[in-house]
Formats: sequence, C-alpha cells, structure tokens
Amino acid sequence: MRCFAYVLAALAVSVPAAADWNELNSVAEGFGVVFPADPNIDEIAMFEVIPGKNVPARVYSASYNNNVFKMTVVDGRDATLPEAAVIDQAIKRVSQGGELKVNIPARIYRTYGRHLVIARPGGNQTTASVFFSNDRLYQLEGTSMAGGSDSDLIRFQQSLTFDRNVANRTAEQMASYRAACAGINVNPAGLDDPRCVRR
Repeated sequence: MRCFAYVLAALAVSVPAAADWNELNSVAEGFGVVFPADPNIDEIAMFEVIPGKNVPARVYSASYNNNVFKMTVVDGRDATLPEAAVIDQAIKRVSQGGELKVNIPARIYRTYGRHLVIARPGGNQTTASVFFSNDRLYQLEGTSMAGGSDSDLIRFQQSLTFDRNVANRTAEQMASYRAACAGINVNPAGLDDPRCVRR
C-alpha cells in the first residue's frame, strides 16, 4: 500500500496542471482574449509600426504546455497611420524567420483583418491574427513548440473579440464584400475570402 501511495504521489507531481484559462478584457484598448495563465505585461515605448514610424505598444504574453501566447496592442492614435501599410508590416514582422503558409481575410463582428499561419524551423508553428481598428494594431500570436497543443493555439486565436459596435469598414465596403460573394457566403471576411471562390 505504501509503494502504491508513492507511485500516485509521483504521478501527481509529473502531470502538468490544467490551464486556468481566463479572459483578459481591456475596455480601454478595445479587445478581449483568453490566456491560459495571467499574462506578463511589457510596455514598449518605441514600436516600429511601419518603417520609420515608432509608437507605444503593450505586449501581453504567457507560456503554457510548450506554447507561447502573445497579444500586442500598438497605439497609433496620434500617428495617422494607413491601415494597409500597418497590416503589411505586421505580416512581415510576424512571419519573420518562418514561412508564411496561410494569409486569409478575417472578420470579428465588424472588424476586418487577416489570419495567418507561419511554419517555423524544427516543426514549430505560429497562428496569428492582425487587425487595425480605432487607430490601433492588434497583433495576436500563438506559437507551438515541439509537443505543444494545437487545440490551445486554436482556442487562443478564436477567443479574440472586439466591441460589436465598432467597425473598421464603411457600410458601403461591407456591402461590396457581400455582393461579391452573393449566394456563397452571406457575410464574408473580405473580397479574397476563400469561402467566396466559385467552384
């Protein structure tokens, strides 16, 4: 009986604790996302949002089960930033050191952006999302190392949310997306949404 108790104690010590996923909801920054642990918060005074343009940013990050989860919020409210250039730079930054495998339009309520998948050396992978809304860049990244959980990456990426009343497209732009995809997808994420391809 005593030997059995030692075995149980050893198993209890060796099994990683389940993550306590909690939502980080920043009303001031206009987003919500769940993390598997309380995230570290780093303030960056000079974040190069586009070449030659530095603005403040805040990075939330946590590690769990061979995965790294990161949410970067870049404050460009005083910088008059063009969305296309900010998104292009974000995609280059996130995919640096890897191979961009997926780059498709994304939509969370009425906020439009991009979903990305980047293959990393050693079989690692990053899933990411980039959005530009209210003069802020939202850059979400989940990276799976060897033995990491893909389902945790998906959970992290799919948890990102914005205020449903905020839109980064005009009503006319959203109508043009729907018209281009009529009969296939009632509310596409953009003109290049792969769900709009007619077969």
